[in-house]
Amino acid sequence: MVIKVSRSSKRIFSFLDPIYDLLEPLAYPIIRFTAGVMMIPHGYGKVFGGIEGTSKFFASAGLEPALILAWYVGLLELIGGAFVALGLLTRLMSAQLVGLLAVATFYIHLPSGFMWVKGGYEYPLFWMLVMIAITIKGGEKFSIDNNLAKEF
Repeated sequence: MVIKVSRSSKRIFSFLDPIYDLLEPLAYPIIRFTAGVMMIPHGYGKVFGGIEGTSKFFASAGLEPALILAWYVGLLELIGGAFVALGLLTRLMSAQLVGLLAVATFYIHLPSGFMWVKGGYEYPLFWMLVMIAITIKGGEKFSIDNNLAKEF
């Protein structure tokens, strides 16, 4: 016996249909906004007082030129995060964040295993995958990109 499920399947709690229908257009913008905002504190800490420590950490991990990379990463997390949250140059910024998160995932955190609480790659991998989805989808609804003539 094969059970066929389609997008027209009825929901178990059909009384919630009006709420789901009302909120559905907000689902992706909430994810895009949250993902962008989650990057900002990481960059803020680096740019406003943590560049030297970040640079030393990068150098110890073999990432050179450490100071230039520290500034790039800090500014990308701060400004790129804000741009993703606002939906401005979304694909350009999120694609760069994918690269940053790939390095964090596979170069920095992979040796510590999966669990984030043990310094593992769980957290940066999750955010990298979210940024990949954002890069593919772009700004979409409720974004500055959506109001521009063209987008990346």
